[in-house]
Amino acid sequence: MSKSRINIILFVLLALSLVGCAKPPTAEMDNAIAAVTRAENDPDAIAYGSSSLARAREALSNMQAEAGAKRYDGAKTYAQEAINAADRAIADGKTGAQRARDEAATLVNGARTALTETEKNITAAKGVKNLGLDFDGISQDFNSAKNLVDQAQGSLSTGNYPDCVSKSQSARSILGNIDTKISQASIATSRKK
Repeated sequence: MSKSRINIILFVLLALSLVGCAKPPTAEMDNAIAAVTRAENDPDAIAYGSSSLARAREALSNMQAEAGAKRYDGAKTYAQEAINAADRAIADGKTGAQRARDEAATLVNGARTALTETEKNITAAKGVKNLGLDFDGISQDFNSAKNLVDQAQGSLSTGNYPDCVSKSQSARSILGNIDTKISQASIATSRKK
């Protein structure tokens, strides 16, 4: 055998032995697992960053499959992908929570304003003779709306934004119905004159 042929065979054997000795990217994989766990334990990431969290979980699963198949370069790539997606889920969660908080605050403040306006309308309607309104029923509805607004404020304070939005919208609906009743009764009374 020629010397160059022996060198080629030795080079191939050396390369194969080095490939066989490759080690899994343990640090990167541990970091990926920690990042995904952090995102999975972040309530805002779960609520508002779910698509990024799903990508992080998928990358983590792919990382583990690649490591199991001893394709460590692929495992390392998926580990970094999982870390990036988990970080994105947390960032999306913070952004989404801020947006939800702002929306909830706007709705509860709008409901408080509507509460004040409806209270003025009720007071004005009580001053009109022969309006034909059930003021006891209106008072009960108004108190229900007021309680909903108070509950919405409490939900806003505790960070339960979906509940705050729901209660604020319900209160606005009740107040809108009261205002409609007063308006219709006023129109009907003015037509009788």
